[in-house]
Amino acid sequence: MAEAHQAVAFQFTISPEGINLHLSYQALNQIYLSGLRSWKKRISRIKNRIIKGAYPASPSSWLFIVIAILATMYMQSDPSMGLIAKIQEHLPLSLSLSPQGQTMLSALLFSTLLWMSLILTLRFCLKLLLSYHRWMFEQHGHMSTKTKVWATLVKLLSSRKPLLYSYQTSLPHLPVPPIKDTLERYLESVKPLLDLDGFQRMRRLTSEFEKSLGNRLQRYLRLKALWATNYVSDWWEEYVYLRSRSPIMVNSNYYGMDFLYVTPTPNQAARAGNTITALFLYRRKVNREELNPSRIPGTVIPLCAAQCERMFNTTRTPGEETDVLQHWQDSEFVAVYHRGRYFRLWVYRAGRLLSPREIQFQIQRILDDPSPPSPGEEKLGALTAGNRTPWARVRKQFFSSGVNKQSLDCIEKAAFFVTLDDQAEGMKGENPSENLDRYAKSLLHGKCYDRWFDKSFSVVVYKNGKNGLNAEHSWADAPIVAHLWEFTLATDTFHLGYNSDGNCRGDVDHSLPHPQRLSWDIPFEVQTQISESLAVAQALADEVDCHVFPFRKFGKGLIKKMKLSPDSFVQLALQLAYYRDRGTFCLTYEASMTRLFREGRTETVRSCSNESCAFVLALEGGEDREQCRKLLRKTAEKHQNLYRLAMTGSGIDRHLFCLYVVSKYLGVESPFLKEVLSEPWRLSTSQTPVQQMELFDLVNHPEFISLGGGFGPVADDGYGVSYIIMGEDMINFHVSCKHSCKETDSHKFGCQVSQAMVDLMTLLNPDFRDTTEANSDEQT
Repeated sequence: MAEAHQAVAFQFTISPEGINLHLSYQALNQIYLSGLRSWKKRISRIKNRIIKGAYPASPSSWLFIVIAILATMYMQSDPSMGLIAKIQEHLPLSLSLSPQGQTMLSALLFSTLLWMSLILTLRFCLKLLLSYHRWMFEQHGHMSTKTKVWATLVKLLSSRKPLLYSYQTSLPHLPVPPIKDTLERYLESVKPLLDLDGFQRMRRLTSEFEKSLGNRLQRYLRLKALWATNYVSDWWEEYVYLRSRSPIMVNSNYYGMDFLYVTPTPNQAARAGNTITALFLYRRKVNREELNPSRIPGTVIPLCAAQCERMFNTTRTPGEETDVLQHWQDSEFVAVYHRGRYFRLWVYRAGRLLSPREIQFQIQRILDDPSPPSPGEEKLGALTAGNRTPWARVRKQFFSSGVNKQSLDCIEKAAFFVTLDDQAEGMKGENPSENLDRYAKSLLHGKCYDRWFDKSFSVVVYKNGKNGLNAEHSWADAPIVAHLWEFTLATDTFHLGYNSDGNCRGDVDHSLPHPQRLSWDIPFEVQTQISESLAVAQALADEVDCHVFPFRKFGKGLIKKMKLSPDSFVQLALQLAYYRDRGTFCLTYEASMTRLFREGRTETVRSCSNESCAFVLALEGGEDREQCRKLLRKTAEKHQNLYRLAMTGSGIDRHLFCLYVVSKYLGVESPFLKEVLSEPWRLSTSQTPVQQMELFDLVNHPEFISLGGGFGPVADDGYGVSYIIMGEDMINFHVSCKHSCKETDSHKFGCQVSQAMVDLMTLLNPDFRDTTEANSDEQT
């Protein structure tokens, strides 16, 4: 350990004979190599800053311009039109240079200014090009001439291989939509959910807001948009996430799962070794910016990568009124929890990352450690699962100094958190369906004290080798974590691999220092608060009704053959399923991204529309099949248009949210905004995209299918639905609700979703025949 090495590197004793100095050369070597790694990282950051600063040009283009300018001057020509001479006139007299030297220096300065102007011009042009979004609204396969020219110019300006953050300064800012357009779209979205009197009342509220307070709030919001990089993201992070005082477990955090059919090794320590190694390899790629920037699938259009910056070495620390996200530049260790004990596991030694086999060796030491938890230690993590304000007060009073602060720092400053779970999870067993549901619940909340919910993400490795993760939501959205987890699963299985005994590959240095057991001094007052937080968290966890099922009858391949968007198809199936389940329609939340813009995060697609309701009523009313097919396609087209509007900055909810925040700052009340922001989302949905299909060969190895991930219910009387479209022939669904609501049942709703999917496909394709009962409980 670095601290231990530093402690024994220099030792001296004072005796009557004088001072005796002892040097530990091995410890000095460890310090030297660790320092060397730090300097290499600094140099790499400087190099990347230069490369990013020059993009879309290159640093070598500066040399080309300098040579070109000097060559033209050598031929008695002045390419600067007198500017070089002007620069020479203003050089400081203190420079003792010959006339020729002054000319050379002036030419270098002019070349540098010309190069910087060229970079700014190219960057401005690329920013203008990336602000064009009409291509998204054009019919697939029918690109206009304007869009073809635009696409060619974008390819030309982004032809150089970019670093992860190269496009950040070229991405446009999120525009503030006209308030009239937002209000019109809002009224259109709630029309199918209100009766005539209710809609007239809402129309009146909307009109009063627009005429009185709306334009005033809009002016302030436009002013913020001129000043800030993104007018939504900072407020969204603060007021939706960090200021929430309720538990983040279940309510905010979400989970990601392992492969559905395969567990690469049954050895818990080996799986942890490869998983930890893969995560640190990903961190290295992020730090070196070696990852390719994410793009819109099938295009060269880049997406914002800002959320990657706080992926590792990040913790959400509690405050009495608002939490704070703390991020550290580097961390050479992870925090590990096993059977009620906390450990610090160093994964770097002498500046190098330990091999997977060495990390397995260290994990096995933790598993074999027989020491019992200290008083209050076992359930300490419950503080992160309960209400935020009590945790903030306890942290401030009892964890701000001494041994508790040192141990808490080890957890909060760790690269990430690892739980070595003593349970076996996965689909295997006598009842695969129930096992999958239990597996999902375990990742969502565990025992309510064996995860550190404040960490940016916590990895869980089970006794039978299955793994998964739990992610805190405020620092990033699910696609960022999904990209990380795809890389981790693929690297673990296909790149690092295991030997025939199920152990990690490589050699072991048996002289590695043991993982450090963290020490705690937990007084009675803290233990009391731990019990209270655990009671709150356990009640919340017991409420969650979770159901996970793979839908195998068809996937996006057959849906695309019907010339429909797979996402629109699934969303329509969810509308049909909800109507059959509850006999009514509800406000539906579908998460869309706004990462076409700098520091963009999400926007809401209100999937329940006039068109979707008309289709569901027609289908359930037994109307003509051809008419139902026309309504289905019209609904899918409407949904796609709503999704495109959300992606391009013309959504409804983030704009209204920011107007509400402005009204609070100004101290004015708006009945319209207050009512809009209190409307419940009884059906909250999200698609987890598969972004790196090239990492998985599902044609030759279909067993390596990930289950994706899910989240808890948003409304007490509603459903949370996550789905991942895997390959061509499978869609995995995660459904959650609360046991306390007698009108919701995750298994029943899952069955309705399966039947709705089959019914929609049967409507579109008369040749499609369902050969099995549409019972989601039997699909696994």
